[in-house]
Amino acid sequence: MKGHDLINTFLPDELVIEIFRHMHSKSSRDACSLVCKRWLALERISRRTLRIGASGSPDSFIKQLARRFVNVKNLFVDERLSISRPVQLGRRRGGNQSTLSPVKLHYTTERGESDDSDWESNCFSDAGLIALGEGFTKLKKLSLIWCSNITSMGLQSFAEQCRSLRSLDLQGCYVGDQGLAVVGERCKELQELNLRFCEGLTDKGLVELAVSRGKSLKVLGIAACAKISDISLEAVGSHCRSLETLSLDSEFIHNKGLFAVAEGCRLLKVLKLQCINVTDEALEAIGTCCLLLELLALYSFQRFTDRSLSAIGNGCKKLKNLTLSDCYFLSDKGLEAIANGSSELTHLEVNGCHNVGTLGLASVGKSCLRLTELALLYCQRIGDTALLEVGRGCKFLQALHLVDCSSIGDDAICGIANGCRNLKKLHIRRCYEIGNKGIIAIGENCKSLTDLSLRFCDRKKTWVGDDALIAIGQGCSLNHLNVSGCHQIGDAGIIAIARGCPELSYLDISVLQNLGDIALAEIGEGCPLLKDIVLSHCRQISDVGLAHLVKKCTMLETCHMVYCPGITAAGVATVVSTCANIKKVLVEKSKVSERTRRRAGSVISYICVDLSIPH
Repeated sequence: MKGHDLINTFLPDELVIEIFRHMHSKSSRDACSLVCKRWLALERISRRTLRIGASGSPDSFIKQLARRFVNVKNLFVDERLSISRPVQLGRRRGGNQSTLSPVKLHYTTERGESDDSDWESNCFSDAGLIALGEGFTKLKKLSLIWCSNITSMGLQSFAEQCRSLRSLDLQGCYVGDQGLAVVGERCKELQELNLRFCEGLTDKGLVELAVSRGKSLKVLGIAACAKISDISLEAVGSHCRSLETLSLDSEFIHNKGLFAVAEGCRLLKVLKLQCINVTDEALEAIGTCCLLLELLALYSFQRFTDRSLSAIGNGCKKLKNLTLSDCYFLSDKGLEAIANGSSELTHLEVNGCHNVGTLGLASVGKSCLRLTELALLYCQRIGDTALLEVGRGCKFLQALHLVDCSSIGDDAICGIANGCRNLKKLHIRRCYEIGNKGIIAIGENCKSLTDLSLRFCDRKKTWVGDDALIAIGQGCSLNHLNVSGCHQIGDAGIIAIARGCPELSYLDISVLQNLGDIALAEIGEGCPLLKDIVLSHCRQISDVGLAHLVKKCTMLETCHMVYCPGITAAGVATVVSTCANIKKVLVEKSKVSERTRRRAGSVISYICVDLSIPH
């Protein structure tokens, strides 16, 4: 009925709050909070998660947030982001304006003592952490990313207040042993702890935490902590019997520490290691003791061989996810042992393991029939025969990533297309033996494909051109397409995509020298859901094509168009004035008029930054 607010009249607070909780988009919730005072109050009550910057006087800002959002349980504070306070309405023009303008950080070429104190006051500190503990007493999860001014004193005070905390991320925080020990004593429900780049910690702090909270701790991450050694891992192995996830990145960890973890943490399901001083013996212990292991990621291992993977394959029958990155001494025998022993594998990534070849991957295709995702990066010795075997055996494959695999060509892609009809994602970069033939087969057979990336597949012998995209447009309904650097693609291929993929939301057509305005106009007509487009280095497009594109793509949020000589300041102005949802425009500074800069300066980014120092 006109003039009556039926929603607020008939819907009780509980139902409105429940509706807000089902809104996963922050922008939608923010928009609802502006409808009326009641919705503003209810939205604040229902808010469970906050993400804020930690630069720009955040300490006092925390107190304001705590008063407004009383039921927050998850809080993320990131030093890399800055806070910009909203303008407070309702003040008299002649009143105190000091609190109205956004808080900004100012940098000069030389910083004296006063500048140091100003810089520290603009960063999240112990005062903010203490206020956070006093204001958000219901917190279950706290993430402090690179908050380097936090010390043990602030952490102790916080732990006293938030005793129900279950997850704590201290990445890049210079906290000491005393603060970590108090967290262990007070936060009796703590289950997850991330200590990446916590340079102030030693074995003493982690050992005390393991002793006090070992029974509840399930997830632990340690990286770049120079004073953490095998002593800490021995305590973890002795006291953290319920540990399920462990991430280690350290040159100070040796076999002794891994032995203790393997022996004591037999419920381990996820293990990620980048420890250059760990050898075969440690991995053999993992394979013998951690029989529930489901995910194993090994990075930059210089001192272990196929012997390790044989032990994993023999013992870890539940392994589903395996990443091998820069493991130079692995060969086909190690991958064959995994395939024969861990047949439940669903995800496999092989990156820079130069001795792994066709035979190893072929064994995976024969034995791991539940494989859903395969990534091969810089694998020069893996050829077509391996992927043909994957195509025959892995009928459930949904994602395939190929980067710099010079021995894989069209025959392999045809085999995947014929055998893996459920393929949804295909990413190929600099695989110069793959051309039209393979991609046409994908378009004809993989009708579920929604995400296609073909970057720099442009060698003269075989290339990806218009015929490939025509087949994709006729056979698949993409929402993500990247054909950057495929120089043989022109208007015909992109027009086919525009007419066949109405749900396209992301498009990268950068460095396509034969693409013109006609293709842009067709995209505008056929892809109304487009949100992100990259046009950089397209020399044939102009303001005319750009105007046709933005006229119909009303949901556009980002547009990259650097080094496009046909686009002028008028074209840039058309984008920012036509697209109501635009959030970022990347362009040369010389193509932004003063009027456009005044109207939309906050959404414009420049490829060339003016580094000159003002006099």
